[in-house]
Amino acid sequence: MRFFGLFQWINRKDIRKVDCDILLLGGFYIVVAAVYLLFETIVVNYRPVLVDGLLEPSYPSSTTMLVLCVMSTALIQIDFRLGKSVLKKILLLTIVLFVFIMVTFRLISGVHWFTDIVAGALLSIGLVLLYKAVAFLFINK
Repeated sequence: MRFFGLFQWINRKDIRKVDCDILLLGGFYIVVAAVYLLFETIVVNYRPVLVDGLLEPSYPSSTTMLVLCVMSTALIQIDFRLGKSVLKKILLLTIVLFVFIMVTFRLISGVHWFTDIVAGALLSIGLVLLYKAVAFLFINK
């Protein structure tokens, strides 16, 4: 979905002609990147293990946050853009499975505290709900 807006922009030759929900998605990704950078700058907690002999920020789990934010918005876009089809069901199931595996493996790998994973998930839920609320307001004008 990240390149969908770029293709629309190139084909339509004007950024104002790109679908509103795609522009909003780009804005959402900018917000997610800003939150990521914020927690890389303001260290709340360190990983339970050293990485190359150094302490690294651990809270919230950025991998969990990024996977949940990107995949949740992909689910929203797939639901919006694909009708009732077998492809839609396969994509939705694949994404849910991928998210489950990624988050579970972050916890099992031992590079995060449990609270880091929970915080990443809660932060993602909040950001995605904010995206959905803003999208609802803009798209349903």
